[in-house]
Amino acid sequence: MCLESGIIPLFLCDNNMQKRRVLIRRCLIARSNKHNHTINENIRVDNVRLIDEQGNQIGIVSTDEALDLAYAKDLDLVLISDNPANPVARMMDYGKFVYEQSKREREARKNQQTTSLKEVQLKLTTEEHDTNVKVRAAQRFLDNGDRVKVVIRFRGREMAFQNQGYDVMEDFIEKVGDVCQVDREPRLEGRHMVMYLTPRNESSK
Repeated sequence: MCLESGIIPLFLCDNNMQKRRVLIRRCLIARSNKHNHTINENIRVDNVRLIDEQGNQIGIVSTDEALDLAYAKDLDLVLISDNPANPVARMMDYGKFVYEQSKREREARKNQQTTSLKEVQLKLTTEEHDTNVKVRAAQRFLDNGDRVKVVIRFRGREMAFQNQGYDVMEDFIEKVGDVCQVDREPRLEGRHMVMYLTPRNESSK
């Protein structure tokens, strides 16, 4: 049966081929230990519920028989559930499985956006040019996906005009425009007024 499919079982290989395949299996087992998978000869249970490489249920067979079936197809036997009452093993190309899993993890890390907190400091009385500089900085941070902390520091007699800080914050939000949404409304914290902005979600636009 295996010969017709072009797959040579391990027991029919010549000595050199057997040695190479045994070495490959040992390398795969070492790699599986690193990834917390139990495969091939490391599977210690007597029987497993076997699933073939296509996802079809074969049924409950001895682990030795499952290994023979996997090796006959030049595949590995991977224990996907170690429940003692119902251990489940699947036939697969373990090297390819680990490679594709690692590739997906790399892509996920690559696509994961790292958000950092940036700070923009305003004054109660700021010239138009300086305000525009701060606005462009905030827009740049938000375009990069960062969260922005907007701070007004009240100095000396400015503490008597804290309410004007809300007007400054409102004006700043309008100038930053649609790229932002208010994550936390302006709030007094001692001699400071603090507000947090985040990038606007597409669904919010």
